[in-house]
Amino acid sequence: MIRVLRAGSGTCEIVQGSLLDWTLPRDALWIDMIAPTPDEDRAVEKALNLSVPTRDEMAELEASSRLYRENGATYVTSDIIHNGDAETPTIDPVTFVLTKGPLVTIRYFDPRPFTMLVERMEREPNLCSTGADLFLNLMEAIIDRASDILSVNANKVDRVATAVFAEGKQVGFEHLLTKLGRAHIANARIEQSLAGLARIFVYVASDERIDHVPDSREHLRSLSGDAASLIAHNQAVAAGINFQLSAALGMINIQQSSIFKVFSVFTVAFLPPTLIGAIYGMNFEHMPELHETWGYPAALLAMIAAAALPLIWFKRKGWL
Repeated sequence: MIRVLRAGSGTCEIVQGSLLDWTLPRDALWIDMIAPTPDEDRAVEKALNLSVPTRDEMAELEASSRLYRENGATYVTSDIIHNGDAETPTIDPVTFVLTKGPLVTIRYFDPRPFTMLVERMEREPNLCSTGADLFLNLMEAIIDRASDILSVNANKVDRVATAVFAEGKQVGFEHLLTKLGRAHIANARIEQSLAGLARIFVYVASDERIDHVPDSREHLRSLSGDAASLIAHNQAVAAGINFQLSAALGMINIQQSSIFKVFSVFTVAFLPPTLIGAIYGMNFEHMPELHETWGYPAALLAMIAAAALPLIWFKRKGWL
């Protein structure tokens, strides 16, 4: 699907019908390509005299494939995080093409920042006057959305920390470890998205459509600072996840050690009574205690003493 935003308009027009004779409006500000078909790719390439990267080319990770210039246009591709309300957000690549005319975006999913920007432009139709302005405002919406997702993930990590270090409370560490694992996945994807945006900001800083416009240059510098601060915050959250993971594993080891300690103590405590019971259960012919009235009570007392003395010893050593 191809959507075209025209200057001064607050809504995107969907291109319908045959693309063979389609011409790009002169006042087009934004060409938004959503899961484009080969025919749509060819129509946009013909209208702008530019190549449109394929989905496979967008997925490549080499910098030379994601950041380059061709025929006077600047191509940048970054992984944008979406599904931020899910347990584990996902990331997918989006390509932005800064041309002498409209901004071109190629994507195969619907991230919320695009919708947020369209809704904002409905309220402020004259928000953007050039494709570069639209690019910067779109990047601002993406940064804001990444910040929201990062805040949600940080709050999840804080709640896990409260549960891990809760006093006098039985903690289900298996559940907490699952939450920490999901938080770690989200953290890594946020880091990947923000790092890609930071590389884009450095690369497009030399683009004449931004570098020669003071307001755009300042806007880009502000976005770069926001991305850097979010990366630092995200790294702090990552450190918290690693600490809490180590703490949770340590708590699990302590619980397991306590359980094994109890079993070990009871094993040692009941070993002497078992020994005494085994001796008196062997039924030797010459065992005078078996014929005495005090023999059975003496055996019971010996068993109790054999069990109590190790327990008293363990208590004094601080093992219980």
